[in-house]
Amino acid sequence: MAIQVQKHLFTVAEYHKMAEAGILPERGVELINGEIIEMSPIGSKHAKIVKKLNSLLNKLVGDRFIVSVQDPIVASDLSEPEPDVAVLKYRSDFYENALPKGEDVLLAIEVADTTLSYDSKVKLPIYAASGIPECWIINLAKKEIQVYWETNGADYRFREKVQLEDTIQAKNVPLTLTLAEIFH
Repeated sequence: MAIQVQKHLFTVAEYHKMAEAGILPERGVELINGEIIEMSPIGSKHAKIVKKLNSLLNKLVGDRFIVSVQDPIVASDLSEPEPDVAVLKYRSDFYENALPKGEDVLLAIEVADTTLSYDSKVKLPIYAASGIPECWIINLAKKEIQVYWETNGADYRFREKVQLEDTIQAKNVPLTLTLAEIFH
């Protein structure tokens, strides 16, 4: 006789209640497709790129947008990922009373050292389905950026790889960078 195992998927509301009750750690987990996922530890190369992006993007977008670093976004009722960097629509309250949703995010950036497969196969479809118009996955091993834009359900219509000697121009935010600026 086969036994069916049922999995309970948590909603964002339940996830927040668990955090408020002190059941969850303040950092190191995220809600992905109803499951609480322990995030990979952040290495020094990963941390450097996130800091570099934070500095570069803040200089380039100024006060017109909000650069959010490793903060949660509500992607759906079952997912609250924490992209390494997100460029948000400007709000004077800086999202004090509610976390940003997919429609508030203009660009999500994941920095992948050991998480390239997870970021591209699990998180990227979540970002697309939530309406985030553009996503970059920075592949640290190859020193390249995979750029995805124009959502089509849980996928993006367009994708390209940008190499170290190339320039990258965001599609929804007025910003242009060379990869050398990011990696060096």
